[in-house]
Amino acid sequence: MTSLSRDPAPLRQPARPSQQAPRRQQRVQRECPAGPRPLHLIALVGLVPLVLMAAPASAHHLMDTVGLQEGALAGFLSGLGHPLLGPDHLLFLLSLGLVGLQQPLRWVIALLAIGLGSTALGLILPVLPGSELLVALSLVATGLVVLGRWPRWILLPAIALHGSVLSQPVLAWSIGTQSLYLLGLLISQGALLIIAVTVVRSWAQSLQTANLRLVAGLLIGIGATFAWTQLVP
Repeated sequence: MTSLSRDPAPLRQPARPSQQAPRRQQRVQRECPAGPRPLHLIALVGLVPLVLMAAPASAHHLMDTVGLQEGALAGFLSGLGHPLLGPDHLLFLLSLGLVGLQQPLRWVIALLAIGLGSTALGLILPVLPGSELLVALSLVATGLVVLGRWPRWILLPAIALHGSVLSQPVLAWSIGTQSLYLLGLLISQGALLIIAVTVVRSWAQSLQTANLRLVAGLLIGIGATFAWTQLVP
């Protein structure tokens, strides 16, 4: 007769689901995110030929394009349009959002001040020889900063160089027209820098490291192409 005082055999507990599977799945999802994320990069690559075709037009001026005569309105509109008409200037300003700048507002203020100050100095001082070539190479420098190969402070002399080049088309203008040109530059470059540290910066933060390196490589390639067009017109 079986004794009832004896403890019954412990019941077998149902197996708990493994905690490793969800963790492994989450890790795989982080490493290989779902969805066609490279599509926006494909669109970016598609824009590269258009930018390269515009490379010889990097020195164009709004007065040359539209046929404006010197005056207050022409000076202001030229200041607004010059950074937009030059693909090297436009790409440089927008690419600053890829660098991962800390305290972006301070960077915007510093870059604006240095750029406009260099433009003002360029109205009275001679421009560095080969400045257009160096402006093109500034895109290569920015790409190397994005890759972590060069320090961020290199961007400060780079935008000073851009500012100096932007002064050249208005050297023969009156002081009043030049002042309105500087005002237009302030508005245009300020807007582009704000876009760079908000829209472009947010987009860059959403990229994987490999994709960000791809964008930096494209930037270096475009800058090298612009530089080549300066050496071989």
